[in-house]
Parts: sequence; C-alpha cells; structure tokens
Amino acid sequence: MSIEHVAEVGSGDEPDAVATAAATATYPVAPGVRLNVRSGPGTGYAVVRVLPEGARVAIYCQTPGSWVTGPYGTSNIWDNIGSGQYVSDTYVRTGSDGYFRPRCS
Repeated sequence: MSIEHVAEVGSGDEPDAVATAAATATYPVAPGVRLNVRSGPGTGYAVVRVLPEGARVAIYCQTPGSWVTGPYGTSNIWDNIGSGQYVSDTYVRTGSDGYFRPRCS
C-alpha cells in the first residue's frame, strides 16, 4: 500500500494519515540473514516462520523481551511485524538504538 493510497482512503485527518503511513513503512533485515520470526518477544518462543535474505518488515509496535546480540548491537527490544510475530530489533536496520514505535499492549 502506498502512502498516496493511505491518504486517499483516510478520513482527511492529517495525524491519522501520518500514523498509518508510519506503520506501513518497511525496514531492511540485516544483509545475508535469514531471520527467525517468533511467536513472542524472546528466544524462548517458538519460531513461526523464517524471513528470507533481503526481507523488509513493517514494524507495528515494539516491546521488551529477551536480550539478543545481532548485527546492529545488543538489545532487549523486539519488533512486532504482525499478529503473533516478533523479531529482535538487533537484526533490523531501523536507524534507532531505542524505541521508535509505540509499545505493544
């Protein structure tokens, strides 16, 4: 879905359109990595699928979980990329070392 499409179907309320556009932005997974997607925010959760090399993900919210060291540092931040689907933020190039999306509820 393009940002232009979001603006067309939105209510015309600028903050809603901006929030929707931010939620549909995608971020690249670290180069050369096939990334495990887990059912919860930690390495103790089951792997529900594996993202292929070169994947990009939309991040809807972020939550603390188990600590992981990856290509982009060490962190306990986990990115929610879909219903019941989490990846460690240390494998996604977000341009931030901290939270930049809302906390998952």
